[in-house]
Amino acid sequence: MNFKNLEISKSLFCLLLMCAVSLFSSCGDDNPDILQSTSFSYSFHNGQVVSSAPYLGTHSSDLTATLKLDELENGNTNITVSIDNTLEGQTYHTHAHDAADASSTPNGTPYSESPNSSIFAQAIMGNGGTATISQEATMSYDELVSDYAGFFVIHDPLQTVNTADISTYLVVGGFAREQSSVNYSSSSFQYDFNTGQVAAAFAYDGMHPTNLGATITVSELAENKSRVTIEITNTIAEETYHTHAHDMADAAMTPNGTPYNETPNTDVFASPIIGNGGTAAVAVISPISYTEITSGYEGFFVIHDPLQALTTVDPTTYVVLASFAR
Repeated sequence: MNFKNLEISKSLFCLLLMCAVSLFSSCGDDNPDILQSTSFSYSFHNGQVVSSAPYLGTHSSDLTATLKLDELENGNTNITVSIDNTLEGQTYHTHAHDAADASSTPNGTPYSESPNSSIFAQAIMGNGGTATISQEATMSYDELVSDYAGFFVIHDPLQTVNTADISTYLVVGGFAREQSSVNYSSSSFQYDFNTGQVAAAFAYDGMHPTNLGATITVSELAENKSRVTIEITNTIAEETYHTHAHDMADAAMTPNGTPYNETPNTDVFASPIIGNGGTAAVAVISPISYTEITSGYEGFFVIHDPLQALTTVDPTTYVVLASFAR
């Protein structure tokens, strides 16, 4: 037997064994500093937590968020927030707020209005998709998931940050807690310029450019309410577009023979929208349910020409005229 070759073979075997053990260990522990992790999902604020103040604004309701906690060996916790379906270039102020007795806070909020920056307070820049940022909190993992009483808040980047107005929050829920699994519906409806779709005699007659269009989005909220958002595209800057829902009616029964009630239905939608040269939008909270608006309600969607005197009698002055939410 060649003892020299045997020694070389034994050395080679040991080297291969050590490499295999090292490779196996690295595959099973990508980050040895993280001891354990957990994640929590958050849906859009439609009144799940505070039913009296669902989100009121024009941000798309497809936004969602994830809060991930990683326990670190140094006793701290790495917190990562990911926001899906962000708007590119918009800043999402995202905070942890300590829970509080509403009777003891300046504006009656059930939380301290000052964010707890030692846990999480970051500005996340939207990128048109999923935006993510992390912060190392000094509170332990066990304290955060078991003891900490606080709220997770994402502010609407399209409105001024207001820690006293819950209706401006895109997301609000218990910080690092499981959220309600209720699914809320949302539907959108597209509208073209009024060229006589309802009746040839009602086709628009005026000077407004005909490239204007509109979208109605109806979102289901807690307590059988709805958020009705109307966007108008290709608006004229600084012009006021009076925008209404009008109940359908028997033309033989109305004062001026219109197939609708001339008084807008303010419970569904009635609001001026100020043109900005592009897409302008307004949202309202309706006391009428999502199902009723999208399936039962019989009404007309009307956008008045801002270049003519407002009249609810003459449909030829309407830049949009069609069935509401259909």
